[in-house]
Formats: sequence, structure tokens, C-alpha cells
Amino acid sequence: MFSLHATGVGDGIAIGKARLIRRQGAEIPEYVIEPGETLDEIERLRTAWMKAKLGLKRTLDGLPEDAPDDIGAFLGVQLMILDDPLLMEEPVELIRSQRVNAESALAAHAKKLESVFEQVDDPYLSAKSADINQVIERVLGELTDDHGDLRNQAPGKFDGEIIVAHDLTPSDAVELKNHQIGAFITNLGGPISHTAILARSMGIPAIVGLHGGARFLRTGDTLIIDGKRGVVLVNPDEPALEAYRRRRRKILRRSEALEFLRTADSITLDGEKVELFTNIEIPEELELSRTNYYAGVGLYRTEFLFMNRSDFPGEEEQFETYRQIVEDAALPVTIRTLDLGADKQVDGGRKHSALTTNPALGRRAIRLCLHDLSLFKPQLRAIYRASAYGNVRMMVPMFSSMEELNQLFSVLENTRNELQEQGVEFDADLPIGGMIEVPAAAVSADLFAQYLDFLSIGTNDLIQYTLAIDRVDDEVNYLYDPTHPSVLRLIKMTIDAGKSAGIPVSMCGEMAGDPAFTRVLLGIGLRQFSMDPTTLTRIKQQIRLTDIAKVKEKAESLLHVSDPQTNRKILSEINA
Repeated sequence: MFSLHATGVGDGIAIGKARLIRRQGAEIPEYVIEPGETLDEIERLRTAWMKAKLGLKRTLDGLPEDAPDDIGAFLGVQLMILDDPLLMEEPVELIRSQRVNAESALAAHAKKLESVFEQVDDPYLSAKSADINQVIERVLGELTDDHGDLRNQAPGKFDGEIIVAHDLTPSDAVELKNHQIGAFITNLGGPISHTAILARSMGIPAIVGLHGGARFLRTGDTLIIDGKRGVVLVNPDEPALEAYRRRRRKILRRSEALEFLRTADSITLDGEKVELFTNIEIPEELELSRTNYYAGVGLYRTEFLFMNRSDFPGEEEQFETYRQIVEDAALPVTIRTLDLGADKQVDGGRKHSALTTNPALGRRAIRLCLHDLSLFKPQLRAIYRASAYGNVRMMVPMFSSMEELNQLFSVLENTRNELQEQGVEFDADLPIGGMIEVPAAAVSADLFAQYLDFLSIGTNDLIQYTLAIDRVDDEVNYLYDPTHPSVLRLIKMTIDAGKSAGIPVSMCGEMAGDPAFTRVLLGIGLRQFSMDPTTLTRIKQQIRLTDIAKVKEKAESLLHVSDPQTNRKILSEINA
């Protein structure tokens, strides 16, 4: 038994078997095998080699008659490489002499071959080097029982397992929701990375930012994941297993004790009513929201409808999806327009997103949509059409200037005119709101509030941009601080701007679903929270235990505290 430590997500405990999901270029598992396991490890390598060969042959035999000749030739070359016994000789020898696992032996040999090819100035041989690397990737995929692709996996394939990956993308989130996984571990990620958000939305524990630690894990290892403490126990003994089973039962009992809050009013000790909304990505999440007696959908992330496909959904497909959600919710639904770009890339969108040095600061969200109306207009039409079936609001992400808002209003007017001319039913007074997630938008919130029907604070990006930390870079996540004075000031400015303009202000970022910050947010004036359905009862508990009059002064004092230790002390007193 040994342990690994990184950033934990969630308070839960998971116990299950590891399942490694490889990505090309990701960490290769490295470990020493026992003397008696050498022949078995060599057999593992040979079996994987044969499976890769058979898989490649099936692909070659299944090529359509009109397939380009180059594809057949390319696959034929790779089959010839797999037929060469010399390519496997050195990895086998490494397993025998150094007692290393098959994956690391194969990777070491690949690195050696790459070094040899780099010294030869011949384009033809360079091409052969690429072929060899792709062949080795195929074999590595067979060794780990995975080919780095979560798509087209039958629901239930990973049930109860703990996914181990170099990283998980937002598109992976869509696929993993089809499986009842126990937890996941990634080398990359921080507390507000999309991998962490994925874990919270699924209500499971996770470990992110493990760096190269995943290379010590292999498929089939028994793992204990402690999300609260950020600990991974690998192949634990029976006493450790029993101790964590007891802790898991205790956590479950504590969660069950909050069940009575599902139907309780969301109201503070001093009588302030607070509205709780949910964030959803797929229609199926509405059922979980409904059991928690929510006030409506505060954020429907439409970009997940665009992921894991080679083309964009058309207007009709989007309309049917939005209509289903609006009708099923039977409550207000806030539909966010596309927030593609940066870390949320889709196969069909590559042509729309130019490569930039820093994608988080590039053409994404409303910038991307206004740049490409062929992408934006079908969605706007679909949202307007869905508004005829219930209470719908439209929310625009990442705007930062009046010029963008004016362009948006022009496109919206044009869309409404088109629908009216075509006799299509829609809500002509559909409320339009904006997400405050760029510091410039927060500073100018009083100006924007004059033209919008509501505001919603997206703290994930607001914190990232305010503190200049990349939300997916685990090397700087120690700087992540939702109660940093600058962050709290921007939040307070936005809330005050909404009050002055007489429009509602909500918060839909991860901060809204973290009980550690509920009382602070109440103290500085927030009265609408939107979060993943799994956190609703915990936030409601905090609200019902809060006397705003008593926490207001201390909460507002955090706006002026420069010393981190004093900040933590005040936060602790607020939550006492």
C-alpha cells in the first residue's frame, strides 16, 4: 500500500478498481514487476501486439471500395511494422533484464527509436518514424485496455470504476455522465478546472493536479479516493479499507440527514428569502433538480449539445432540445448562448476557433458567436422558438463592452423580425441578461445594467481573469482565492449595480455552490444562487442557519482586508 496526494474535490469517499484512460502523449504507467511475473508481463505485451495487429487488419479489410489509395497504403505500412519481430525484441529484453512493466518498456524503446530517426536527415525515414510511433500508440492502447476515446462506449462499461487520466475535457464530461463511475483522478486540473466542476456536477469525489502521479497506477489496482483530504490510497490493506468504509457510511448518513431540507423554504433566520436555482448541462439533470425543489434553471449550458460530434446541431435539433427542457422544467429556464472556445473545444468547431497564444483570452463565447452568425443565428432562432413553450430567459457569456451589446441587440432584433415575418410564435419580451465574468464587465456593471434585464456572476472566469491564473493550470491553483478583496469587490459592485437598476443579480459559478462562501455572499447582498443540483441541500442548510444582520458587517470587512491570515480568520468567524 502507498499513498498519493493532490487537490481533492468533494467531501466523499470512493473505493473501486482503477481504469486507465490514455491520451496520446499522456503519462505512461511505470512500475517494477516481481521476479515471478516476468513471463506473464511478456505475454501481456505479445497479446496486446496481436490485438493491435488484428484491429488494424479489420480496419484495412473494412475500407470502402471508394476509399483513397493512400489510406490503404498507410494502414498496410503499419501492418508491416507490426509484423516485424525485431520491433518487439528490445521491449521484451527490457522486461526480462530490468523487470519493468510492458508499457514503460515499449515507451522506452519508442523513445530510443525516435532519437535514432532524429539524427537522420531523410524525409522518408522521418515519415517512417511517425508510422512507428502510431503503431506503438496502438499497442499501448491495447495494454491499458483503452484507446483514449470515451465515445461510443456502452453505458455502464465503467460503472463503479475509478477513472485515471492525464486530463479530462469538457467533452469527456458528456460521455462520463453515461456511466456510474465511482471517482476519477487526473494529472492536470485545479479547484475550478472543468475536471473539478465535472466531479461536483456528478456528485462524486475526485483528485486533480496529481502531476505525474498517475504513472504509478495501473488498471485493476484497488484505490481509495478521499476527496476532502486529497488522498489516493493504492492497493490498501484490509484495516485501511474498513476504516474508509466506516467514514463513507458516516458521510452518507450525514447526507441523508439533510433530506428533510429538500422541501423546506430557503429562508434565513432573520426572514430573508433566498432563491436557489440549478445549473444543468443535459436534460436528464432536471429530474435531480426537481427532487430538490428548486426555483428554476439558472444556467443551462448549451455548448454540451455541440460536443462529441463532427458537425453542429441545426436549428430544429436545438429547438427540440430547448423546448423539452422548458416544458419539463415548468419553471423559469435561463438558456446561456454558446460558450465555446478556450478549454471547451468541439470537433465541429475547429474551423471557427483560430489558434491563439492564450485561448482563454481569444475568440470565445459571445466574441466567437458575433464573428460567425452562421453559428449564432440558428441558436438564437431556436431559443426564441422555445420561449413560446414556457418561461425562458436568454443569457450571454463573456461580454465586456457596449459595442458587443449593441451588436448583440442588432442581431436579436433581426432574428425577431425574421420570426415575425414567418409567423413563428415566440416571446417578444424574452428577457436578455449578461454574465459578469470579465473584470471590465463588473467594473462597468452599472452601465450594462441599464440595457439588460438581469445579470449573473460567473465566478469561475471572474476569479481567473481577476487574479491572472489559468483555471486549468494546477501549478498556479494555490493562488485561487474566491475571498480575495478584489474578487469580492467586483461581486459587490455587480450586486449593487443590479439593485440600483432594479434588475435581479444571481451567481452561477462554482462559488455559489460552495457552503464555505454562502454566508459571505449573503452578507454582501446576494439573494439568488445557481448551482449543481447535488449541492442544493447543503447551501439551503447554510442559508437557514444564517442571520444576515449578524454576518453583514464581517462579510463587508473582507472587502478591505489585505492580510490573508486575517482574511481566513474572519471567514472562519463568519462560518462558526
